Amino acid sequence: MYDTLQNLDRRWIFLLMGLAVAVPILFQLEFPETPTSLAQATFDEIESLRPGDRVLMAWDYDPASEGELGPMATSFARHCCEKRLRLYFIALWPVGQQMIDNTIEKVIRPDFPEMVYGEDYVNLGFKKGEEGVIKVIVTDLPNLYPTDARGTGLNQIPMCRDLESIQQMKLIVNVSAGYPGTKEWVQYATTPYPNTRIVAGCTGVQAPLFYPYIPEQLPGMLGAIKGAAEYEALVNAKYSPAGAVPAKYLEAKRRMGPQLVAHLLMIGLIITGNVLYFVGRRRAG
Repeated sequence: MYDTLQNLDRRWIFLLMGLAVAVPILFQLEFPETPTSLAQATFDEIESLRPGDRVLMAWDYDPASEGELGPMATSFARHCCEKRLRLYFIALWPVGQQMIDNTIEKVIRPDFPEMVYGEDYVNLGFKKGEEGVIKVIVTDLPNLYPTDARGTGLNQIPMCRDLESIQQMKLIVNVSAGYPGTKEWVQYATTPYPNTRIVAGCTGVQAPLFYPYIPEQLPGMLGAIKGAAEYEALVNAKYSPAGAVPAKYLEAKRRMGPQLVAHLLMIGLIITGNVLYFVGRRRAG
């Protein structure tokens, strides 16, 4: 057995990894999610808001990171709509506008048709300038956003007529794939103005960078598809306790299946490799 494993062709490893990813997808394997404290804190932060409260939805990601961030953006939008909050969508990434449109078409229009554009949600669109945009709108939003993404003046949009700055938002919900993103929102919006609160969802490689901000500047955070699945489970448990849950609200859970099996395989291979190493040393010594 030792000699067989020691000389195993690496192509068998590639085959095992391929099966670890393919089998959960083909058989639609799903595993239960136990929310961590960060996912629970994110959920509680939105859950504590009252109907009509203003929420800034900052979608700072692109199609390349949609696999990790798309499901959490969907769950964020659904949760806020279930709470009947007023949503102000914004993007600091050029293709963030497309991500906003996808969320509106996927969640708001089909599932919450009672929500009226301009009264319950508005799309302010993309604005170039990276963190410079945050520095301006934190005190004077109409100066940089005189119109929404459709070109309609803010004074003609009921929910924007008295909007002066993002300090009037009860919460900022940021979905971030990099720069500019969560770090800049924390540094230039919530840190100088402590009454402005934020929760975020980010890619896995970003998450460790934000731990120093938790919990003071960043009360809640979702890390990659794992965090999205945990938060998705919380939202579904609250707002779909008994009925069938649409597939689009189970996307994070579905994507966790291949990831979990692949990670277990990697752990098994690491353990096996170490066992072979020490057995080899013992035989040689």
